[in-house]
Parts: sequence; C-alpha cells; structure tokens
Amino acid sequence: MRLIHDYGKAISSYSLGNIYCLMHEFTNAKTSYLEMLEAAKNSKDMSLIAKAYLSLGEFEKEVGASETALHHLEKALAYISTSNYLGMNEYDKIQFESILLKSRINLCELYLNKSELDKALMNLLKLGKIIDTNKKLKTSYLSEFNYLYGVYFLEKELYNNAQNKFKEALKILKKIKSKNHEKINQQFVKVYDKLAEAYAKSGKNEEAYLALLEHNKYNNKFINDKRISYEAITKSKFLIEDYKNNVQLAEKEKALLVQKADKIQSTNFVITMVLILLAITVILLIRAYRAKRKLNKVLGEQNNILEYAKNEAIKSSELKSNFISNVTHELRTPLYGVVGITSLLLKNNNLSASDNKMLESLKYSGDYLLNLINEVLQFGKIESKKLELKNVTINLRELIKNNVNSFNYKLQETNNKIVTTIDDNVPKYIKCDGVRLSQVLINLIGNSIKFTESSYIYVRVKTLNLSNDSVRLHFEIQDEGKGIPKDKFNTIFEEFQQLDEESNTNYKGTGLGLSITKKIIELFGSEIVLQSEVGVGTTISFDLNLEIDNEKKSEEDAEEVVGKLVNLKQKHKILIAEDNKINQIVTKNLLIKQNYVCKVVENGLEAIKVIENENFDLILMDINMPIMNGVEATKIIREKDDNIPVIALTAADIDYVKENYNNIGFTGILTKPFDNNELFQMIQASIQNSKKYNNVLENVS
Repeated sequence: MRLIHDYGKAISSYSLGNIYCLMHEFTNAKTSYLEMLEAAKNSKDMSLIAKAYLSLGEFEKEVGASETALHHLEKALAYISTSNYLGMNEYDKIQFESILLKSRINLCELYLNKSELDKALMNLLKLGKIIDTNKKLKTSYLSEFNYLYGVYFLEKELYNNAQNKFKEALKILKKIKSKNHEKINQQFVKVYDKLAEAYAKSGKNEEAYLALLEHNKYNNKFINDKRISYEAITKSKFLIEDYKNNVQLAEKEKALLVQKADKIQSTNFVITMVLILLAITVILLIRAYRAKRKLNKVLGEQNNILEYAKNEAIKSSELKSNFISNVTHELRTPLYGVVGITSLLLKNNNLSASDNKMLESLKYSGDYLLNLINEVLQFGKIESKKLELKNVTINLRELIKNNVNSFNYKLQETNNKIVTTIDDNVPKYIKCDGVRLSQVLINLIGNSIKFTESSYIYVRVKTLNLSNDSVRLHFEIQDEGKGIPKDKFNTIFEEFQQLDEESNTNYKGTGLGLSITKKIIELFGSEIVLQSEVGVGTTISFDLNLEIDNEKKSEEDAEEVVGKLVNLKQKHKILIAEDNKINQIVTKNLLIKQNYVCKVVENGLEAIKVIENENFDLILMDINMPIMNGVEATKIIREKDDNIPVIALTAADIDYVKENYNNIGFTGILTKPFDNNELFQMIQASIQNSKKYNNVLENVS
C-alpha cells in the first residue's frame, strides 16, 4: 500500500509541476518536481525516477542552469537503462521510449549550446539508432532530430549538409497536425533562423533572405501565440484570485450573520484586492506594450539589414557580370594572337617533327584557355537563364565525326582510342542546336579521356523510337577509366565539384564542364544517367527527342539548303579595322594565304576615310578600338553604303552587339579567337550574297 501511495504522489506532483510551469510559477514547479523525485524513489519505480530526473533536467535547462540540467538528464538515462524493457506492456514501452528520446534530445541541445560537438555527436548517433529502430515515433521527434543534426553540421561548417537537415526538419514540421500551434511555430522559428545562417555562411544571400522572411513570418505567429498564452495565464490567475475572493467573501458573509461589525473590514479587503488586481493588470499591459514596441524596432532593424544585403547582392551580381566581360576581352585578345600565329606556323611544311609537336602543344594550351573562358561565360548565361536552344538542321554523323577528330592530339598524349558506333537507322539529318549538342559530347568525351589511359572510349548512338517526322536517340559515352565512387554520384554534376585526386594534377579543371553539360541536357528536356564502378569504368548516357528534316533527301540537297560556297577565283579586297598589332598580323596573313588582298587601319575613323577613296569587297571591323569604335564606324558606313559586307570581330562577350548586330549594320559577328574555317566561310558567303545583290540591281536597272 505504501508503494502505491508513493507512486500516486509522484504522478500528482508531476502534474502539479507541469501546471506551475505553465503558470510561470517556477519556484513552485521545482518544488513539485523534487517532491515527485522523492516519491518516485520511495516507490522504487525506475521509469518513474527517470521521468522525475528528466522533468528536473528540462526545468533547469529552461531556466538556464545548463550544468545542473546535464546532471539530471544523465541521471535520467542511467535509471531508464536499468529498466526491463522486454517485460513492459505497450503503454510502458511508449513511456520508456519517450523518456529516452527526450533525454537524448535535451542533451544534444545542451552540448551544442556549449560547443561540445563530440558529445553532441555521440548523443545524435544514439538518438538516430533509436529512431531507426522505431518507425512509430512522433514526427516531432524526427523534426527535432534533423534540426539538431543541422545545428551540428553548421557548427562544423558543413553548410550544405546543414541546409539539407534543416530542410528535412521543415518538411516534417509542415506535416505535423497538432493543436499546440505555439510549440510548432517556435520550432519553425528555430529551424528557419539556423537555415538562414547556413545559407549566409555558404554565400547564398538570396536564399538566406528568403529564409529570414519565413523566420519573421513564423516569429510573428509565435509571438501572437505567446501573447494569447500570456493572456490565458493572466486570465487564469485572475479567475483563481477571483475564486479565492469569492470564497473569502462567502466566508465573510457567513461571519456577518455572527458579527455585523466585520462588514466594513470585509468591504475594505475586497476593494484592496480589486485595486491590486487592477494594478497588476495595468502593469502587465504596459510590459506587453513595451515588449511589442521593442520587438517591432528589432524587426524594423532586421528588415533594413535584409534590404541592404539584397541591394549589395544586386550590385555584386552586376559587378561580376561587368568583370567577367572585361576580363574575357583582355584574355581573348592575346589568345587570338597565340592561337592564330600558332595555326600559321603549323601550316609551314618546313618545320621539324619536334618543332611541330611543340607548336601543337602550344595550340592545345591556347585552345584549353579559350575553352576555360567559354565555360565561365556559358555558366553565367545558363544561371541567368539567357541561354536559348536553336533548332537548325545538322548532319549528325558529321557532327560526331568532327567532335571525335578534335581529340586526336589528346588521344596521342593519353594513348587512348575512340570507338564510334552509330545505328544504321539513325537519320542523317536532324533538327536541333548542334553547337550545344557538340558542347555536351565534347565535355563528356573529354572527361572520359582525362580519366582513362592506354584504353578505349566508346561513343554510341542508338535509335530507341523512329517515326516519319521524329526520332528518339540514345547517346552513350563509355570509358574503361578509374571510375567514380558511389558517394560522388550526387555531387559530381554540381558547380565547382571535382574528384579529390591530389596524386594526379591532370584531373584538375574548372569544375564547370559536367555542371554545364547537365544543364544543357535539361534544356533539351532530358536528363543524365550515370553508371560507374571504381577501377572498372564509367558510362554516361542521355536520350533526346529530335525532329527529322525530311526535306534533305540527298547530300546534294543538303549542301544546297545550307548554301554551298563556291571558291572565289578572283582576288577580293578586304579592309581590316583592328588596333592590336598582333591581331593585325594574324588576320592579314590568314587572308593573304587564302588569296585575298588586304589593307589594315587602326580605328573606325581611319576606316571611314579609306573607303571614301578606295573600293573594298568586305570589311572586318573590330568592336573595341580607340578614337572611334566599330559600332560607331559601321553606323556611319551604312549611311553611305548599304551593300558592302561588314563582319564584326570582338573578344568581348557583348550581349548588346550580338542581339542587335543586324540593326547596327553588321553582316555577321565572330568572337575571337575564332575558327579559321568559320571566318573564311562567313567571308565567302557575305561576298557572294553581296555580288548576287549587285547583279539583281544591275538586271533591274
């Protein structure tokens, strides 16, 4: 009977302590929990003792006594571990697991607050085992577990991991259907606050801003819930006091029957109590008003900080764009000279084998630097959603052949071979963005060559589905290289991610190639599939739905559609407007070797003066020149001559010129360093079209 009495006393003391906590009467709450602990020890119920220590630990944690809280929580774990879990009924098992989970969660939070990360991690791991073995746990425990793990990763500066954990916690919180809105909103406030911090520390200012907005939204809800809670507590206290007053009044009224002389005294007492209650109410209202005003001030300051951060982020983005444009211009200008002069020297048949090999290495290095610049620009365009796919007719077999042939030097260097297999029923002519498809294939093939030595790379194109107007093709690039670890599968296509290979610097690059490839394939409406095994090799594949060009029934028709260029037998005169001396030499020598007559001027003003006295078949106009730039000069030339072809040459990635070159008056535009064949093709096409136009005018006249 004594044990039953102690057990009942412990339960009642526990309930009373919880009520006192809700009423914010902390001294009475602690007294009740201590009475619960004493009664629980007398009852010799281990689970009840553990629950008493847990209650004391949570109480001490709430009032800021972290060391005392740690002691009580460790005691709770010690007693709960001695309980006979297997012999419990279902209700006792739930109580057992609840005490165990709450103790671990509180310990994790305390150790994280003290920055004792090793101890926090130990409790997180043990907490994770409990959660993994019990699928019927309350979702609030799962949310708290993910939040604490996120805080741990944040302290360890693993910001991406922290962000993932906080997002998982939010996902779980949004599924919780609980009437305790105050507690749920408080959890939202905590998670969004830490998520914003993780974003900010990883440089994701925009995401941090959005997270802080969500934090403010739920913080307002929490404050409102807290206000309602305080009002309820105040009302309850008032009702309790009112109930006491009513009892006292009743006793006084009863006493009046005995002694009417006490009536004045009783009335004074009641008036005094009412005045005290009114005074307390006024004080609470004033405190609430001040707290709200202070909170509004803090929120206003935070909003100003966020607005400033947003403006700084916009300025930073604009500065980055201008910086990239200027830097790429400065890099491309000397690269044009390096690649151009190297190409001219390679055409000299008197070179020795060693000199030829060194020049090939020099050209490869120049092409590599150019590809590096283009990757940075390409990534910027994709991120700003300015990249759009074109739909033009291409010869798929020729495209793949040219892409594969571009790796001849790299294949000799790595002692690799490329085996190309294309199904016979793959259509010859399809419509798609050939430049972007080439970029995808070159990135994937180049990546395979980089991680493979003295082996084979397989390029395969298969037909999955074929109809009269469309085809679904499967592209596959397979290598027998070193392979990719499983833990890298989710990150290898992210920006600036590389395999950690300190032993071989050949593996290093920008970390943008595969990320750009993935985004381009997504623009095509497809996705990359990765299969790899360390030491065996890697296979990367994707499927594309493409339109078939049925108008091209023969090779002759195809050449006619794209406008086959005939060799120009007579010498044509070309004016080169270019301020860079090296670029003048390179461009002039390239044209002379193709049987053109050239004249060089150093700015747009000189170009205008020259064409007033001499006739030219075409003008190559650099954009950036002193005195008068290419855009201004071309506009003036067009006022005098609307027929002469003017091809713009630029080393800068100028979107305005590229988007409006027709309105400016340019016949075409090339970015330096350009492909020589592309230059000659554009020159011949422009001259031919100009001659046809002249013939039409002559016939009309």
